[in-house]
Amino acid sequence: MCQTEFVYFAGASSICCVILLTNCLKSDNRTFRQSFNLRAALSTFLRTTSVRLKCEKTSLPMVDDHSRYALCLKACANEQRPNVQKHLTHTFSCYGLPDAFYIDNGSPWGDTSGARWTALKVWLLKLGIHVVHARPCHPQGRGKNERFHRSLNAEVFALRSFRTLPEVQRALDSWRTLYNLERPHEGLGRAVPADRYRPGSRAMPGRIPKVEYDVREIVRTVSSTRSYISFKGQMWKVPQAFCCERLAIRPLDRDGNYGIFFASWQVASIDLTDG
Repeated sequence: MCQTEFVYFAGASSICCVILLTNCLKSDNRTFRQSFNLRAALSTFLRTTSVRLKCEKTSLPMVDDHSRYALCLKACANEQRPNVQKHLTHTFSCYGLPDAFYIDNGSPWGDTSGARWTALKVWLLKLGIHVVHARPCHPQGRGKNERFHRSLNAEVFALRSFRTLPEVQRALDSWRTLYNLERPHEGLGRAVPADRYRPGSRAMPGRIPKVEYDVREIVRTVSSTRSYISFKGQMWKVPQAFCCERLAIRPLDRDGNYGIFFASWQVASIDLTDG
């Protein structure tokens, strides 16, 4: 697992979400803090009396790129998809859906194997949110994220320890109020984020939309246990994230070549001329 950062856009506004992960490992009464944020260590940990426990905790901020408004700042027990998706759902319900996400390639947005598609990304696409992955080793587009990291780390986590996750959340809630409503930002002409923020215009739906295809298209449903579809008497591999999803098979420019599509996104290919 690794630290991930992303930005998403909602109408005139855009939201930048950052996940920070720090592992605290206890070994022979010594604690090793292994931070996966290469630029700003998030040093939070649980403590009972004088013994630090093995822990894995994630802070999930969501910050509007246009106004710097922090829409969400949650202390999470992990960075697994169900937990992150729950907080995204709540934030979308409160502030509306964005038009696009700008995300890093680490968990839960990417896969440790380097796979481009994940279940969380598929969920975002179903909501009509365009997902854009950051280029590896190109931090130029993440300056606002890193500034937020530095402020959060220096003002909330530096030189502090917390006994429980709710205690961390209370500290984050207090800081979020200060950040949104009281602190002027130079990049905003000394205005506060709340003065600039406007919610998105698209509401979070009560039910996740299904992908619809033209009745003339060749459509296959991916098995729940094996990420393959059948075509022309052969089985073709598709990303694991599309298990149980319906995919369309469409001819490409060259004879014998087909694309496998989830809505308008090509997720795999078929080459009948190979071999």
